[in-house]
Amino acid sequence: MVVEVNKVVSVHYTLTEGTAEGNLVESTKGGEPLVFIFGIGMMIPDFESNLQGMKTGDQFSFGIPAAKAYGEYNKSAVVSIPKSIFEDNGKVPEGLLEIGRMLPMQDQEGNQLQGMVAGFDDTNVTMDFNHPMAGVDLFFTGHVESLRDADPSELEHGHVHGAGGHHH
Repeated sequence: MVVEVNKVVSVHYTLTEGTAEGNLVESTKGGEPLVFIFGIGMMIPDFESNLQGMKTGDQFSFGIPAAKAYGEYNKSAVVSIPKSIFEDNGKVPEGLLEIGRMLPMQDQEGNQLQGMVAGFDDTNVTMDFNHPMAGVDLFFTGHVESLRDADPSELEHGHVHGAGGHHH
């Protein structure tokens, strides 16, 4: 069996910035593997294309440039918002505006977004709506732990059930 569309793929990986020697972003070593259904849009397309055709036990090592991962850093996604928007009964809740804190927000069309508090003063809050990994080249090393066919209910629901997946 090989990694292909509608297979449940389980991988252990280490993600670093830029190169294998770059700053550690995350790793599944010593924990649960990443488990996903291949080819249904759950993963970064270049991540999947680098795994396609692999078998259980195969090792991988590849980079993905920022533009093909979470995008380049977009300065226009950093905006100043009136501090009053964050007020509840005329006051900003204690601890809400902390630099680096991710806040759920909504644009004028009602779309949900995540923004990071980048700064604030007495009247405005600077929010960064870039993905936290925007502008970062990614480098993955690891191996394919296991493969299996996705069952019909997993394909219908769009996620893995059971070990390493979603539990209903």
